[in-house]
Amino acid sequence: MTTLPTLLVLDAEPPPRLGRLTGRARIVHTDAAHLAERLPQADVLLVWDFASHAVREAWPGDGPRPRWVHTASAGVDHLMGPELAASDTVVTNARGIFDQPIAEYVAALVLAVAKDLPRTLEHQRERTWRHREGRRVAGTRACVVGSGPIGRAIVRTLKALGVTTALVGRVPRTGVHGPADLDRLISRADWVIAAAPLTEETYRMFDTHRFGVMQPSAFFVNVGRGQLVDEDALAHALTRRWITGAALDVFTTEPLPEDSPLWGLPGLIVSPHMSGDTVGWRDELAAQFVELYERWAAGRSLVNVVDKKRGYVPGH
Repeated sequence: MTTLPTLLVLDAEPPPRLGRLTGRARIVHTDAAHLAERLPQADVLLVWDFASHAVREAWPGDGPRPRWVHTASAGVDHLMGPELAASDTVVTNARGIFDQPIAEYVAALVLAVAKDLPRTLEHQRERTWRHREGRRVAGTRACVVGSGPIGRAIVRTLKALGVTTALVGRVPRTGVHGPADLDRLISRADWVIAAAPLTEETYRMFDTHRFGVMQPSAFFVNVGRGQLVDEDALAHALTRRWITGAALDVFTTEPLPEDSPLWGLPGLIVSPHMSGDTVGWRDELAAQFVELYERWAAGRSLVNVVDKKRGYVPGH
């Protein structure tokens, strides 16, 4: 009798729909508290709770570890501890699911800010008739930091609005600027969008220096990882009006604490890590994993394989 592979799922609500794997995998669900004790029995680990750091904490220890780990997220920094990075375990991510939704979210922010929609809604609540002039979006400049699928989708979407865009990646190549060009590009940009993975090189890359380089009319958006930004430096820049405003969808600490000063900063739009989440996104994530599992079970090579040293899927 053939033994079914054991698929361990680090759960979050609602759980993933994995009905297509019935009879093809022994599915075991776990919470963070029991992850360490169940890892040695697992062939595959699905990190459905993509906000949890439980994998990083549970991976060191005795016994075998899963041959393959998949996270239902684009970022992998929450699970990539030294032991996992050094192991022969394959790590895959949800590359491709969030690209266009995040790009649309960024475009929505650009349009809302240019047309002063937040203040329009505020005036409506106050029953105040106050005419203003909006900004023209076409002809403005954007610098998108992060040349992966999400960054490229943002560039395509902003170009459709007539925005002149520059894309910055880890390595310069055709159509992509390198890090050496970043200061020059953000100093000329009306919109600076952070969409990079979190690595040693990108940690707090947007600091006092970078906000100081931006022009006073610039608007900053972070849809990458919270730790790309020195939040104290951003608070300083907004308070001193070094830049006109910012929008953060990701934060160093999530959920953002009620007593965080970020809530009340002038010119800051706060959203609860939702830029990539559209109706049906969880089902898309589950379907993507099932397709990957079918490849793995058939002995075929996996896609969306993360370079564990770099912290993202290479090749873009």
